[in-house]
Amino acid sequence: MMKNTFKTAVLLAALGALFMGIGAFWGQGGLMIGLVLGLLFVGGSYWFSDKIAVKAAGAQAVTEAEAPQLYAIVRDLTTRAGMPMPRLYIAPAAQPNAFATGRNENHAAVAVTQGLLQVVTEDELRGVLAHEISHVRNRDILIGSVAAAVAMGITFAARMAMWGAIFTGGGGRDRDGGNVFGLLAMMILAPIAAAMLQMALSRSREYEADRSGAELIGTGEPLAGALLKIESYAKQVPMDVDPAQATAYIINPFTGRKVSFANLFMSHPPTADRVERLRAMHADSTAA
Repeated sequence: MMKNTFKTAVLLAALGALFMGIGAFWGQGGLMIGLVLGLLFVGGSYWFSDKIAVKAAGAQAVTEAEAPQLYAIVRDLTTRAGMPMPRLYIAPAAQPNAFATGRNENHAAVAVTQGLLQVVTEDELRGVLAHEISHVRNRDILIGSVAAAVAMGITFAARMAMWGAIFTGGGGRDRDGGNVFGLLAMMILAPIAAAMLQMALSRSREYEADRSGAELIGTGEPLAGALLKIESYAKQVPMDVDPAQATAYIINPFTGRKVSFANLFMSHPPTADRVERLRAMHADSTAA
């Protein structure tokens, strides 16, 4: 948890510094504007990460009367884990998937898609929810949400730099156009850096949430079965998701899309590897 907290602080500081650095291209006035924008993004990333993710998914809060099974499973899991009950949401997407978000255990939200509720068994749903509850307990939700916000911020900053270069015509301290080349390089490289950042953060978090989720329910088999189903449907059923939020989901919602350099920017570990690890845990627990 301390490691995740440190990473989060570094990411937020880097995001603020990025905006200030870009603003500095336009002198002291630009530096102050960059500082203000950086503070807004950093504050929003921390305080409103759950609302941003839920809104991006089009998810709606549900009551216990509307989703009794969902509430029963999550209440059982959080009781076992000694955690407060998160807010629960259902997104209308047909693709089966799920994510957790928020800044800590007391301000957490877990969302599942309508498609997930339709295709998995109760045991598989329990496995998926145990995975998401583990993200909350491990404080992955904060660093994941911040990483998504950093990616969005970097992309926004790169676009800001691009338009600034266009409208200033390469003005600034370097009349030879050095600023333009620097800004254009940032425009191209920043989104790549954001994607790589999310990839590095997401893979290790997913493995750990798989492991701790399986331990929470005493077996890895339900989650293994659910992952295989979710990936199979994700390849066939498209989902409209902000790319910056894709790492929050239990399976990458863009799995079925044909994307150049897909493996380079894959934000989740291979499902086959995750299933193999989970089933090895199940075999070990059965043998014991």
